[in-house]
Amino acid sequence: MTRTFVDSGVLIAAARGEDAIAEAALSFLFDPARVFVSSPFVRLEVLPKAVFNQKMVEAEFYETFFGAVETWATDIDTLIQQAHAIACNYGLAAMDALHAAAAIALNAEDFLTTEKPTKPMYRVPNLRVISVFEGN
Repeated sequence: MTRTFVDSGVLIAAARGEDAIAEAALSFLFDPARVFVSSPFVRLEVLPKAVFNQKMVEAEFYETFFGAVETWATDIDTLIQQAHAIACNYGLAAMDALHAAAAIALNAEDFLTTEKPTKPMYRVPNLRVISVFEGN
């Protein structure tokens, strides 16, 4: 089983879209060879807005995904310290650095994203970044 950290953009695309990006995202999310790891930061990034806007189908989609997560990053103080170092060294935005730090801490083999290969996320060592555009 491949330990996979899913970036929020992938979840949003899968929950909201009906295009090729959504289809690609769903193919990763339903891949039986993957187990998912995550952090409270991803949950915070996607779920509250869906709930606030009363998009119940979208919120249920996220809840179903989070219910299937095998392992959660829980040492928030350490993640913040690691994210700060990652952001400073590789030029990531705050939330991307938090996601990268969590993926590394959880020993994720793949970091699934909608980001293009020109983004700073791809510079982080020990993080195998896969765009849903590349296929699985």
